[in-house]
Formats: sequence, C-alpha cells, structure tokens
Amino acid sequence: MILCAGRNETFDFARPIGVGLIESAINLTKFVLEEKPAFLFFLGTVGSYGNYQPLDLVYSHNAANVELGFLQNQCYTPLENCIEAEKAYVSRGTIHPSPIINSSNYITTDQVLAQQMLNRNLELENMEFFSVVSVANQFKIPCSGLFVVTNYCNENAHNDFIKNHAKAKELIALHVEKNMKI
Repeated sequence: MILCAGRNETFDFARPIGVGLIESAINLTKFVLEEKPAFLFFLGTVGSYGNYQPLDLVYSHNAANVELGFLQNQCYTPLENCIEAEKAYVSRGTIHPSPIINSSNYITTDQVLAQQMLNRNLELENMEFFSVVSVANQFKIPCSGLFVVTNYCNENAHNDFIKNHAKAKELIALHVEKNMKI
C-alpha cells in the first residue's frame, strides 16, 4: 500500500492518511484493519537538520519522535522514541543510507535546535513517518519511506518549503513511476 500525508501532499497513486502524528496513526490503523496490506510505503517531504540539501531524495525505515523540549531538558518520556521498521524493505539504488526521520506535530525553525537534532543522529523531519512505522510495527507489516527534502530547518523553513514543494512532489512521482511501474 502506497501512502501519503494528504491535504496539499497527495499523489494519484497513493492513499492519503492525514497530516501529523494523530491523523496519520488513526487513519492508517483503519486502512490496515480493513485492507490488511502486505507492505507500507510512505511518500513525503522532509525538512533537513543540515546534512541533506533541498531536493535530495532519501529512503528510510528509521523514525523518531523527539520533541524540541527534550533537547532543552524540559521534558522526558517513558516511551520508545526511536524505532526501526520491522522487516524493512531496503531499496537497491538508495540515494542515501537510511537516516532517522524525526516526527512531531511542529516544524523546527531554530537552527541551533536543528544542530542538536543532528548531534543526536536525527537527520530529517516529517510530521507523519513515526506514526507510519509505529502502526506498521504494531501489525508486523514491513515498511519504508521515500522522501524529498524541501527545506532546511531554520527561520526560512516555511518559505523554502513553499518554494520547493511542487518540485519535490514531482521528483517523488517520477521516482515512484520509474521504479515501481505504477
């Protein structure tokens, strides 16, 4: 099953699951229970904490849920906040190694905090991927994600996202159509 977030990030060949951690977890769980897919493949855009450049293409099966308050020692969690997809599909021809994609309902716009994410081996952020991997693992479904970087996580994050979003969606669609023969 090919998945995407939804709203302004949809593809004709992908099922939208919603934006953010909650919508995506609820809707993907419904799809999994109803359709029992053999594999989940999530498509989306990501912001870079600094090591990846806009319009880089990235595969991953690693996800995290690290909130900015955690970096500032203002909170803690008893939950597992860094996970890997069980039986993840690893593509031949992967553009980059499988980085950890951090998910939050908030977009990082502070470059100092972005650097702290990098210091913890978190490379990119996407609002839904932690939910996707969590649901996949709960139901023991292999999964992975394909992402295109739209922006750096800094004060220009939103403007750069808007500027690069259409091109990023185009790159995702071209890559999927070429490699998955949809």
